[in-house]
Amino acid sequence: MKKDNENEFTITINSDEFTLDDYVYTGDEGLTITTYDNPYEVKVFKCREGAELPTYGSEHAACFDLSACYKKYDEIAYYGPSNQKAKVVVRDSPLTLYPDQRMLVPTGLIFDLKPHQSLRIHPRSGLALKQGIIVANCEGVVDADYTHETFVMLTNVSNAPFEIEPGMRIAQAEIVNVVQNKFVEVSDKPEPKTSRDGGFGSTGTK
Repeated sequence: MKKDNENEFTITINSDEFTLDDYVYTGDEGLTITTYDNPYEVKVFKCREGAELPTYGSEHAACFDLSACYKKYDEIAYYGPSNQKAKVVVRDSPLTLYPDQRMLVPTGLIFDLKPHQSLRIHPRSGLALKQGIIVANCEGVVDADYTHETFVMLTNVSNAPFEIEPGMRIAQAEIVNVVQNKFVEVSDKPEPKTSRDGGFGSTGTK
């Protein structure tokens, strides 16, 4: 084991199988693992004035909140019902998300993720239920090698316009460990593993 810098160590292990927390590696010899003094620390850069660091809403919250960050005269990209890309320039009134629009709402944050991490963005329960405001792609995924501003892709599935104020908590997110699998083509179709008979939708609803 050697210390690369103040907070990072590199361990090289020659083994066919190695387990670390939820990470399991099986295969080639010569596994290099990077560990950190504080695995729960995530570096975040504010790229917009007024950006707010993520916060947890309660002591045992599973996800942290992401807030909108924009100012007057910012251009915000969106797509309408006809799938045409457009931009809206922020004026004196709050940013408005109209029904059936999909908008890239800026957070003003750049996440410096570790190589084994990803950022997963989810809708906020209250906004989804009460306002019909959800994440357009169901779950946003930010890869570790993405080093630009994080946007939240919001859509309005209600019939009423929705105003997004600067600083409003618009989504929740979590840091998820990533394992890249190795895919191997086989010549034989998999055998049934249980008594399940049938394909898509075969288990029914009751």
